[in-house]
Amino acid sequence: LCSSLEIKEKEIREKGSEILREQLDAAKKELKLKDKECERLSQVRNQLEQELEELTASLFEEAHKMVHEANVKQAAAEKQLKEAQGKIDVLQAEVTALKALVLTSTPSSPNRQLHPQLQSSGTRGAYKHVGGHIRNKSASGAFPSSLGKPEPSSVSVQPVAKEDREMDSVLYAEFLMWKENPSLERSSAFLSRIYREDIGPCLSFTRSELSQLVQSAVENNSLTVEPVAMSALPMVKASAIECGGPKKCALSGMSRLCRHRIKLGDKGSYYYISPSSRARITAVCNFFTYIRYIQQGLVRHDAEQMFWEVMRLRREMTVAKLGFYLTDEG
Repeated sequence: LCSSLEIKEKEIREKGSEILREQLDAAKKELKLKDKECERLSQVRNQLEQELEELTASLFEEAHKMVHEANVKQAAAEKQLKEAQGKIDVLQAEVTALKALVLTSTPSSPNRQLHPQLQSSGTRGAYKHVGGHIRNKSASGAFPSSLGKPEPSSVSVQPVAKEDREMDSVLYAEFLMWKENPSLERSSAFLSRIYREDIGPCLSFTRSELSQLVQSAVENNSLTVEPVAMSALPMVKASAIECGGPKKCALSGMSRLCRHRIKLGDKGSYYYISPSSRARITAVCNFFTYIRYIQQGLVRHDAEQMFWEVMRLRREMTVAKLGFYLTDEG
């Protein structure tokens, strides 16, 4: 009986041990699975932390870059605003002065400050500039013997006839039609004729491509003419052939002493021009300035006065095209 109990007890122990071992193995397997899951979650966490750190650094860098760009743009905008305000003040002053000059100038009594090419009353009889056709009664319509230096007797003794004029009905009709709706478009008969007979020939230089650029700049009111300091040779970005030089005109290509240079719009290059080329460009600019004043309603004259001022400006373009121009020397 005792041995039978011992055998049963032994079987129970073995069975209990086996159950415990099975439970222990299951617990170990479950623990391994949890360890793997923890390791995987740890890797995910590390990866997310790294990505978050990189994203934060990228955002800070982008924000710093945006702030820097915004500061640069703000500084540039403030500079442009300041320059624009300065230009506006200058232009307003110029417009006020020019308006005053235009309003006080008539063809019969031109403002000499607006038209500096006109001579003073004391020298009107002398053959000093080519703005008008001067005839001498005793010489049967002939010009003085020497250009710019008439003989003393021809000035002091012989009377000089007053210049007269007669209106062309076709030109006046074209002007009146244009004046009803003034525009800078070439489609009108008035401007089409002036382009064909005056502006085109006056701005037709040897350098045809540059001539077209000059005409476009004049039409857009973006051409700048400025004097050149003859003591220094300014640096230019374009080639010497393109820009000419102090002793070579960029438009005609001829060797001439160039006391002025032009700039076309916002381009960085300057073009040296001879006195004759400058006179031709200036004559066309004066014409465009006057018709812009008419277009803007700044000219308070009647139609006939405006017409004769336009004819005078056309004559200036013709005279300049023929090679005549005024100099600053006595």
